[in-house]
Amino acid sequence: MLYERWRQIAVERRDEIALRDAASGRRWTFAELFAAGEAQTIGRAGPAFPQGHSPQFILDLLAAWRKNKMVCPLEPGQSPPEISRPPTNCVHFKFTSATAGTARLVALTAEQLRADADNIVVTMGLRMDWPNLGAISMAHSYGFSNLVLPLLLHGIPLILAPAPLPEIIRGAAENEPAITLAAVPAMWRAWHEAKAIPASVRLAISAGAPLAADLEQTIFKSRGLKIHNFLGASECGGIAYDASETPRTDAALVGAPVQNVNLSVNNQGCLVVRSRAVAETYWPEKLDSLAGGTFQTSDLAELKNGAVYLRGRLGDQINIAGRKVSPETVEGALRAHPQVRECLVFGAPSSDAERTEIIVAVLVAGAQEKELKHFLLRTLPAWQVPREWRFVESLSVNARGKVSRAGWRKRFLAEQGESSPG
Repeated sequence: MLYERWRQIAVERRDEIALRDAASGRRWTFAELFAAGEAQTIGRAGPAFPQGHSPQFILDLLAAWRKNKMVCPLEPGQSPPEISRPPTNCVHFKFTSATAGTARLVALTAEQLRADADNIVVTMGLRMDWPNLGAISMAHSYGFSNLVLPLLLHGIPLILAPAPLPEIIRGAAENEPAITLAAVPAMWRAWHEAKAIPASVRLAISAGAPLAADLEQTIFKSRGLKIHNFLGASECGGIAYDASETPRTDAALVGAPVQNVNLSVNNQGCLVVRSRAVAETYWPEKLDSLAGGTFQTSDLAELKNGAVYLRGRLGDQINIAGRKVSPETVEGALRAHPQVRECLVFGAPSSDAERTEIIVAVLVAGAQEKELKHFLLRTLPAWQVPREWRFVESLSVNARGKVSRAGWRKRFLAEQGESSPG
């Protein structure tokens, strides 16, 4: 199904540029890319594991599609998982982002992959005359659905940037009259500060992590460029998209449902996604949260006037003596301070059993703890003000632009253990 669609696209757009590699300067028309895919060998038995961020990823994928092989994209340096007895009719595995714990594999059919690509192209208005500038990982669900599948199933050209460094992005976009640029918030911030956002960007997209409303507003004010927030998940593809032309004032607003996606909220207050793009199952261990075209997320959400508002994650809520607070509530209040650049909040066990947990804040900020506490007390009750503060140079993100709350919590607990007597 997928290869037949690619063959059709290659015929229809044969003489148009399909792929440009900014690292080497090489270009392929759709006909040339089709021929290169036909010539590509893929010798190993079992699933194919396209890896990295180069044209070779595309060629390995095409060879796998041609040979009807199972595909599992990998990040650079990532070891292939052991895959045996995959679910019937499934052709593709994705890794979840593991922001809340251990990564899982998600199995998808060809129909589910194509449905996600169709939904994204129509909802976002991706255009053949606005090539995608590829700076995000093609192995991640976001990059695969926004860069790779639009190229191969819809004929949206792709320009591959070897790295998201400002000077590379500037160079990759040079001489392009109009481009679409999908990125993660950390990239948008770095490009803005380096004055490297290409003037040719016609459609700007941000996903993978929450996009701060102040960053969106700042870029709009300085460049007149609206960054469109996008919410998706490996388990179901696109969920919501902010198609508005003006910046959001509420960071909790993530947009309206993606076309052909039905959203609801369950009795726990969590977002439930139903669509033809929802993956078949987790693998090898199945869970009831992903089955039958339905994905039950752990995202606390509110659906209001056709829009989706995220209110935190069910498992991330912090229990302070029986009262619950979402980390996002505290993070939102902290980000309102002009000297807070980045922040992450999580709960950790309290030495006071009656208190249950304490709130920990990790920040990149110019202000000090005392000033920030006073600032928070203007908008938050005292019990929601962090007890522990850690000031760092950077909140490191992984290749997918994600900051792991679970990872920072684990690091904090390890430091606490090391500092305990005995």
